Amino acid sequence: MNITVYCGANFGKDPLFAEKARELGAWMARNGHRLVYGAGDVGMMGAVSNAVLENGGEVIGVTPDFFVMAEEIHPNLTDLRISRDMPERRSIMIEEGDAFIALPGGTGTLDEISEVMSLRRLGLLGDRIRPVMLYNVNGYYDHLLAFFDRMADEEFFRKSDREAVHEVKSIEDIENVLASAGETDTKRNTLYIKE
Repeated sequence: MNITVYCGANFGKDPLFAEKARELGAWMARNGHRLVYGAGDVGMMGAVSNAVLENGGEVIGVTPDFFVMAEEIHPNLTDLRISRDMPERRSIMIEEGDAFIALPGGTGTLDEISEVMSLRRLGLLGDRIRPVMLYNVNGYYDHLLAFFDRMADEEFFRKSDREAVHEVKSIEDIENVLASAGETDTKRNTLYIKE
């Protein structure tokens, strides 16, 4: 399975963030999952990608050409996809992903996982379940998850859409969520789909 992972190019203050990124990468490799991510080799991005590679896994890095020119890419990727710009990068990462996980990160991480949530809400991720997860390491996403609850309470977010954003706190949680990946999405919104 291709798992698209969004995360920061920095480590953040909490050492547990990088530890969980490495743990996720090692688990992905051991279980035959391919990493799709933003192609960096620093911070959380480097932690997860290096762990996949060190454990014999495959890594697809997706980056705009200006990062390539600035030499801000991982040198040992299994596959490098170069996009024209950031919007195309996001599109490729979404297209390649069978599931999506946001590790701790900044505004770029939030931007990317929010787009996936919006596409899922509109029914534009396809007719199969492609799980969306927030890896809530040490409470990092507590406030965001509470905000999603508020959005649902205020009816800006359907309850079914809120329930489709999975909070995960461990590899076991991720495995449980991934169990439904690929099944027919019976809750898919088809209002915006042109046949």
